[in-house]
Amino acid sequence: MVSEERNPNSKQIDLMDSQDILRLINNEDKNVPLAVELCIEPMGEAVDQIVNAFNQGGRLIYMGAGTSGRLGVLDAVECPPTFSVSPDQVIGIIAGGDKAIYKAVEGAEDNAELGKQDLENINFNDKDVLVGIAASGRTPYVIGALDYANQMGAKTVCVTCNPNSEMTKHANIVICPVVGPEVLTGSTRLKSGTAQKLVLNMLSTASMIRTGKSYENLMVDVNASNKKLYMRAIRIVMQATECSADIAEQALNKTDFKVKLAILHILTGVAPKQGELTLLQNGGFLRSSVEALNS
Repeated sequence: MVSEERNPNSKQIDLMDSQDILRLINNEDKNVPLAVELCIEPMGEAVDQIVNAFNQGGRLIYMGAGTSGRLGVLDAVECPPTFSVSPDQVIGIIAGGDKAIYKAVEGAEDNAELGKQDLENINFNDKDVLVGIAASGRTPYVIGALDYANQMGAKTVCVTCNPNSEMTKHANIVICPVVGPEVLTGSTRLKSGTAQKLVLNMLSTASMIRTGKSYENLMVDVNASNKKLYMRAIRIVMQATECSADIAEQALNKTDFKVKLAILHILTGVAPKQGELTLLQNGGFLRSSVEALNS
């Protein structure tokens, strides 16, 4: 496996000083976005499937073990505050359960049946999309989940850093950024983990944008659940409408701090209730809602 090979550039790493070690790691990390770039086509296919799932009431499910599982959980838990979606719309599952987020659960990743069971526990169905994550591409837990999802008739995606690995034979869509051997042989939390993080960020962000969660490049469905996000909401309304902070805050108060609705109210003068109806009629897309009211 590519990810398990020795990196010729780092064979003297144990003799280097701190800055040289860091420069070496940094130079290797520069290869990661280039490897991800080569995967844009299958990633686009995956986004299309995720968007289709969302539009049918389906979910995006991430599954992995160890670092891969934790990255899936991380991306999933960041979706509700960023896009105001239900915690059930994007779900991250890690081999060994929630406790494995903090401490390795030995042997959990070797159990293919456990992958199936974990999907059964969330009532996985054919409307959902499963993204299996494993740098090695051979984790039984993930392969077991992919096989079950395929049997259910759901769309399956795998994210691995080893081309032609076993996992690639069990998914409809294969995303494989080949980042090469790690600085520390086999430590796939480095380049491989970084590549996986980039891929998952791109999948979820693009899917949310495609389902109306942005206006231009603004996060208009942010959930203002703390002071930082409260201030961000005000700033987003100001940026979208070129209004003052006072007007932005007044509009947000009128609309129960729904950023998208506040922007629509300022740009068109529509009352909040009618604004909600217009957004619903336009699939939640703010740009088309503005155009509909101003036409």
